Amino acid sequence: MVTITIKENSKQAKAFIELLRTLPFVEFHDAPYNPAFVKKVKDSYEKDKRIRIETENIWDSI
Repeated sequence: MVTITIKENSKQAKAFIELLRTLPFVEFHDAPYNPAFVKKVKDSYEKDKRIRIETENIWDSI
């Protein structure tokens, strides 16, 4: 199994995806996450707005 990521923002990419959909051995799996949620998480990661919890005292931090 191979995973390929294709940015769908161009005409060529959309045409390529449509070609792939016609092949009998290709399966598409939609992302299980809401794209808005994924964007929010990625933006947060890039801006370094996350909390790191030490595992030694995990119960104290909750």
